[in-house]
Amino acid sequence: QAQLVESGGGLVQPGGSLRLSCAASGDGNGITHMAWYRQAPGKQREAVAVLVTYGDANYLDSVKGRFTISGDSAKNTVYLQMNSLKPEDTAVYYCNFRIWGYDYWGQGTQVTVSS
Repeated sequence: QAQLVESGGGLVQPGGSLRLSCAASGDGNGITHMAWYRQAPGKQREAVAVLVTYGDANYLDSVKGRFTISGDSAKNTVYLQMNSLKPEDTAVYYCNFRIWGYDYWGQGTQVTVSS
């Protein structure tokens, strides 16, 4: 089983930036997509950005133009660059890898946008 380790969350002022990272254990074979989700208090978990291997990236409408997902296949790592952060981006962010048809999740990292 793969294990995912996230890093990069924290407290940032509105308009600021953060970069999240998520590294997966294993040899990297069988990965069909990498994604970031988030869950705010009292709300359902939602997909923020999805990167299909050898394909396009798709984004939640509210983050388009502000967030960028990217992957490093050599490091089995996915990143989420978040710019122009807003208070409504506050949530726990989870990375997700689909490997050989199974979904694996990171432990979650808190992102708080507040002045």
